[in-house]
Amino acid sequence: MTVRPILLAACLLAAGLVPALLQAQPSPPPSAQADLAAWPVARSPAPITSARDEARIDALLARMTVAQKVGQMIQGDISSVTPADLARYPLGSILAGGNSGPYGDERADAAKWARLVGEFRAASLKNGAGIPILFGVDAVHGHSNLPGATIFPHNIGLGAAHDPALIRRIGAATAAEIAGSGIEWTFAPTLAVPQDLRWGRSYEGYSADPALVAAYSAAMTGGLQGVLRPNARLGRFNVAATAKHFLADGGTIGGKDQGDARIAESELVARHAQGYPAAINAGALTVMVSFSSWNGVKNHGNKSLITGVLKQRMGFTGLVVGDWNGHGQVPGCTPTDCAATFNAGLDLAMAPDSWQGLFDSTVRQVHAGTIPMARVDDAVRRILRVKLKLGLLDPVPVRRSAYAQVGAAAHLALAREAVAKSLVLLKNNGSVLPIRPGAKVLVTGPGSDSMAMQTGGWTITWQGSDTSSADFPRGRTIGRAIADAVSAGGGKAALSADGSWSEKPDVAIVVIGEHPYAEFQGDVPDLAFRARAGEEELVAALKAKGIPVVTVFLSGRPLFVGRLLNRSDAFVAAWLPGSQGQGVADVLVARHGAKTLRDFTGRLPFAWPQDARSPVTAPLFPVGYGLDYRSKASVGPVNEDPQVDLFASANETSYFLLGKALAPWRLSTDAAVSDRPVDVGSQEDARQFSWNGKGSLAIDGPAISLTGRAAEGFVLVLDWRLDSAASGPVRIALGGGELDVTNMLAAAPKGTRTTSRIPLRCFISAGGNLDAVSSPLKVTATSGFVASLRDAKVEQVVRPLPCP
Repeated sequence: MTVRPILLAACLLAAGLVPALLQAQPSPPPSAQADLAAWPVARSPAPITSARDEARIDALLARMTVAQKVGQMIQGDISSVTPADLARYPLGSILAGGNSGPYGDERADAAKWARLVGEFRAASLKNGAGIPILFGVDAVHGHSNLPGATIFPHNIGLGAAHDPALIRRIGAATAAEIAGSGIEWTFAPTLAVPQDLRWGRSYEGYSADPALVAAYSAAMTGGLQGVLRPNARLGRFNVAATAKHFLADGGTIGGKDQGDARIAESELVARHAQGYPAAINAGALTVMVSFSSWNGVKNHGNKSLITGVLKQRMGFTGLVVGDWNGHGQVPGCTPTDCAATFNAGLDLAMAPDSWQGLFDSTVRQVHAGTIPMARVDDAVRRILRVKLKLGLLDPVPVRRSAYAQVGAAAHLALAREAVAKSLVLLKNNGSVLPIRPGAKVLVTGPGSDSMAMQTGGWTITWQGSDTSSADFPRGRTIGRAIADAVSAGGGKAALSADGSWSEKPDVAIVVIGEHPYAEFQGDVPDLAFRARAGEEELVAALKAKGIPVVTVFLSGRPLFVGRLLNRSDAFVAAWLPGSQGQGVADVLVARHGAKTLRDFTGRLPFAWPQDARSPVTAPLFPVGYGLDYRSKASVGPVNEDPQVDLFASANETSYFLLGKALAPWRLSTDAAVSDRPVDVGSQEDARQFSWNGKGSLAIDGPAISLTGRAAEGFVLVLDWRLDSAASGPVRIALGGGELDVTNMLAAAPKGTRTTSRIPLRCFISAGGNLDAVSSPLKVTATSGFVASLRDAKVEQVVRPLPCP
């Protein structure tokens, strides 16, 4: 079942079909109505719809009430629904979103996850229909919600490996760990083909090559689900896969998350759709619809794509699920009311916090005939097919719970192999790599001992910013893994956060790069790598002392790094390698015998930019580039001009980080406010502001729009320490809307780090104009107020919060 899609992808390339389609691009694109004849034909395997299973579904449908059927079509999140709620609302599915953990514990172990799933399942069997819930999670690079799990490289790194067989093995290992915690459904694989790497989800895409995405699609689906057989259930170590996000989430204008792909149908088919026939032919049980639009029409409401292309032309017989309240973005809809999305062909609406209202309105719409009963029955039939195939409806259900699978030794070894295969060597002048046995090595840089930086977003939490080595006790940071390998080769290694040493090293390995992010937060204005204060200076200082520098670059996308590349003797694109940093050491450090355990085999899955402009049209290094230890090529000086005004390119969601304003934002204070660097969580990671009278601190910069963020439930987040209360009121303003936060701050703890969250909608209610925000933060207070500000940003939250 997994050979056909790979052969299909190869045949497309060999026949020249993909390039031909890509060249036929009428401009402007005329509509968002699909011409089915232009799309590839696929077919879900027959075992998904075996006659015996379909007869069982007929019997179930015949005895279900309208409310029970509608319940099957709605999915709530564990942060807002409890097992007790299922007595009144017979929901068919439950999910755990990126910031949701069992019983509010984001660091719950496998046993706690299994217990929660069991409680929901037991409750669902008592609500009349007797149909168990389907439980889904975002396990996108391993079982990434779970501490102690195996965290594989993010998809961009796997794309660099160019190894479908490896992907299938990773899928099987990931499925075993998900199932080991009692869960049967993952929202993966992502089949995006990112075109503009400013998109914050670029690292979720395997490659810019649609054929490689198609091959990986089949391989990952087969690994997660195993082989489908008629009248047989998926094994206890297999889970349902989700091909996502349908469609062209990686093709939006400007790389904007949830944006609009304004492209011709020919490009939509040739570039963005190729992963879906492969997944369907391989037996994918579910497909997730994208937040994004095609030519101005939201995909959650595009019947020609969901019903016409996916279900009819591509013959998909599994269930189609929405994304997080994505149905609420369809014109005329809200998160709690959207007949249009079901009529367009959506089977299961992801309504994390809107499930109650959506259930009530949908029941009314079915009774009124707004949603035809035939459409309801089709949706429920597809959902029941998946539950049958997973063994949830059998008299003796398939039991998924084997805690020993989580972080199993074989899986960790596989992740280590994947890390090594994902590394791409961009430069190795003077053959500074590999590190020779017996060498004195300095390992430094912000990523050298940071589990958060090497695992990236979608790790434990949505954005992944607070992940630590304690979350993965069987993992190893890159710096510590390199130090282990150097010592094993008879050398000496010093791991130094600030680059200092007691004995001059023969070579320095600097681990540097992007800090964690996921969707929304990861969107950037250009492709310039914005090093934090002191990071590039660290490399320059080492070079000035005559020390060869190897840069290991951690990132979720290729970035413009001209000056850093020129200052480095060797440069390794390590992507976001996951929990097993030993894979980096296996390639960089020679052991006894002067050989490394592995050579560089990774090749670029996306073009590497020669400046900060995007999309990349004239790359510094093309797709497929990568050196190895046999290569003798020397990389000469490269361009250091970003070709964009970095200060005019605003960071739209992060304004102040680790005590410093992020470019292009500027910090200013009145004469009544003094400030100094202080320690809150680590050395000088915050700035303390003291009010000697009435005055303000402000963060100012270019005007940006936060209106869309407000509509998506974003909040202003202040990570700070409140050191002393003010003698009078304290007010916080954003976009001109000002709020009195005196009472809110009075209730917050004093002298310890705390987080304050204020919904953006509150500033609108206070008269703020979020269409053009040039001051995303202004704090006004009176004498006596002392606060140490660490971070200021906006982010989305799961639960609605009240205004102060």
